[in-house]
Amino acid sequence: MNKEIPYKIYLEESEMPRDWYNVRADMTKKPAPLLDPTTGKPITAEALGKVFCEELVKQELDDNNRYIPIPQEIIDFYKMYRPAPLVRAYCLEKKLGTPAHIYYKFEGNNTSGSHKLNSAIAQAYYAKQQGLKGVTTETGAGQWGTALSMACSYFDLDCKVFMVKCSYEQKPFRREVMRTYGADVTPSPSTTTAVGRQILAEFPGTSGSLGCAISEAVEAATSREGYRYVLGSVLSQVMLHQSVIGMETKAALDKYGVKADIVIGCAGGGSNLGGLIAPFMGEKLRGEADYHFIAVEPASCPSLTRGKYVYDYCDTGRVCPLAKMYTLGSAFIPAATHAGGLRYHGMSSTLSELYDQGLMEARSVKQTEVFAAAEYFARIEGILPAPESSHAIKVAIDEAIKCRETGESKNIVFGLTGTGYFDMMSYEKFHDGRMTDYEPTDEELAKGLSKLPKV
Repeated sequence: MNKEIPYKIYLEESEMPRDWYNVRADMTKKPAPLLDPTTGKPITAEALGKVFCEELVKQELDDNNRYIPIPQEIIDFYKMYRPAPLVRAYCLEKKLGTPAHIYYKFEGNNTSGSHKLNSAIAQAYYAKQQGLKGVTTETGAGQWGTALSMACSYFDLDCKVFMVKCSYEQKPFRREVMRTYGADVTPSPSTTTAVGRQILAEFPGTSGSLGCAISEAVEAATSREGYRYVLGSVLSQVMLHQSVIGMETKAALDKYGVKADIVIGCAGGGSNLGGLIAPFMGEKLRGEADYHFIAVEPASCPSLTRGKYVYDYCDTGRVCPLAKMYTLGSAFIPAATHAGGLRYHGMSSTLSELYDQGLMEARSVKQTEVFAAAEYFARIEGILPAPESSHAIKVAIDEAIKCRETGESKNIVFGLTGTGYFDMMSYEKFHDGRMTDYEPTDEELAKGLSKLPKV
């Protein structure tokens, strides 16, 4: 018998995860290895160590250890804003008239306003432990750049951020938060790097993409002594750090005897989705329980639903390792839509492999539908959600309506990964009727995929 479930479920500090969970350890068929772009062979730790911090390289290549201890200094920092609440959306359930029970894990209760701080503080910690001067990174909508700026400020590290140009222009206040924390913020592609100039020559007037910004950040790191590059999504190490989201979610549900039926997350590079579903997927992989997982991506950048599962460059400038993933091609530049954090041409290798094995579903949704769902949610639940998270909200509402039509009482869980208070220009366009939907044509996708590497 379930206990009476409060509106917000909080864990005690003593119930916080002490280890990150590595879902790859429970995968019979592991994600394909990263390849060295110069040799075409699996990349070595030594080669990765020229770009990433040493400890993060170990985590990136670890397919076998199920649990990796979280250093005490990171746990102490997590206590500033973790455990994060799991909210029972009673008001939304009532408004929808659904028998479904809806829960959302809210990750916006920290200064960065999103889940990104979970990995930012870990990566900054390892950079400091290695004795580095600073780090470089990319950011799409700005949540990752904000989180990393805060983490670097905490550890007295220099932070250089390449922000996707359309987001740099759409979200000036998030840029200013980064600068408040001491970060140097450059719109990407820029003329400050050789690869940026190359991209501008190939795509004149481009609004940029995460793939472009990654290329610039990698060049900026590898050309400076005492710097390394850190990434906010896609990589296995980032999904590992974000597993605290899923472990807290599952612990909160277990506390009240609730088993999730459907777990939903927005999908750009894959870190928050991977973090949310990690322990649930682990149970599915081990045959202990079954769940329905739904990855929600923008129709304007549909890597899972319309991409190919092949080896591709992780960045537009083609300087990063090759990853086997669902991709639209590193040459694909997504439209300047408002969910900047989801404008990436590929998907996490781990999630790509899980999807390819049929262990989760993927759906693409249009941005006007996403903002309609976001507005509906804000009016009922009182939180203004980020455009990225609103993709998950849209599908959670869809699933709750299905339950209303069938009479089924399912437990629906989704990730509310951040707030949208710096996205008001996007909301303004939606309210003024100036927001449009964009879906790439088959010809546009074919053009991006035509430049896949021969592996």
